[in-house]
Amino acid sequence: MDRIGGIGVGIAVGWNIAILGPIATRLSHVYGVSLTVVLLFVTVQFVVHMLMQIPGGRAADRFGARNSALLGLILITLGNALSLPAPDAWLGFLGRAVVGVGTGFAFVGGSDYIRTRGGSPFLQGLYGSGSVLAPGIAVAVVPLLTDWLGWRAPYLSAVVVGGVCTALLGLAPAAARTARHVGERLESGFFRSRTLYRLAAIHAMSFGFSVVIGNTVVTLLEHHGHSKRSAAIAGSLTLLLGFFTRIAGGPLLRRSDASRWVAASLVLGGLAAIALALPLPYGALVAAAAVLGLAAGLPFAMAFTGAAVARPDAPGAAIGFINAWASLVIVAGTPLVGLTFSLPGDGRIGFVAVGILAALAALATPR
Repeated sequence: MDRIGGIGVGIAVGWNIAILGPIATRLSHVYGVSLTVVLLFVTVQFVVHMLMQIPGGRAADRFGARNSALLGLILITLGNALSLPAPDAWLGFLGRAVVGVGTGFAFVGGSDYIRTRGGSPFLQGLYGSGSVLAPGIAVAVVPLLTDWLGWRAPYLSAVVVGGVCTALLGLAPAAARTARHVGERLESGFFRSRTLYRLAAIHAMSFGFSVVIGNTVVTLLEHHGHSKRSAAIAGSLTLLLGFFTRIAGGPLLRRSDASRWVAASLVLGGLAAIALALPLPYGALVAAAAVLGLAAGLPFAMAFTGAAVARPDAPGAAIGFINAWASLVIVAGTPLVGLTFSLPGDGRIGFVAVGILAALAALATPR
């Protein structure tokens, strides 16, 4: 039950990553605001999520990973419920801010829960795979749910997913706290660790990069002549297929050439993002989305397992630290790519720029 409850945390957090981007244009009409403002809902969520990463990690270290994750799941459900009453922008911003606090506690807490229950790198990869499987499904499903539930579809779906996952974790056994973590402050050397920054770079430009693409690719394809359904199907692959490679990333760490595989995945992901910006046939765009999704999942196990190993004195905080950098990429990248839809190329410039940065991140891969 502990594995089911822990992986459920990743699913609940992941569902909230990409529920607004796929219907951003429709939401902008309902809320009576610009597309950029709707994408700022996502930005607010990830700004708060980013700020909560290290505090969330320390909460898991000090008070128990399961307790921290449960609090996060409750806040995620509450935040989505706050956005339901009316399509008012202030409710949208408030709801995403509360969700950001929740995901900050839950994601790091869930990963640390897997670790403290004896989870292997394979299980860490499985946990991470749930967090990309969920948004991949959301990208495909939420646009279709709007035909039935209207503009409330993303929020209602997130309330249901959050409620179910909260119940599953509530039934799971608690994780014991590690006594030496309780009451300690982070050492000053924590923020000078070159290993953590290298791990942060590969995580940011795989996970963070894929979320930026996942939140904007449907809009890009729609603006360039593809139907809502076909755009949603192609766009979902940028997140959905990471499910398989995040699982594979755990056993990959046993190989002596693991760093080469991770570096290659960053280059391939970047090239695939550039391909999505080109006027290619729909089949080629689907293939590019699939390559991007597969490539983006591979570095996860190295990043999260490596962070916990690098700082055994504060594993939760270390995971939170590298995840904060991924959140920063999402915070800055989503609205910036959104702004490029008003430039020549209607969004294509943004995809090319993000793709180049992802490929360059391969240089930071630790050996």
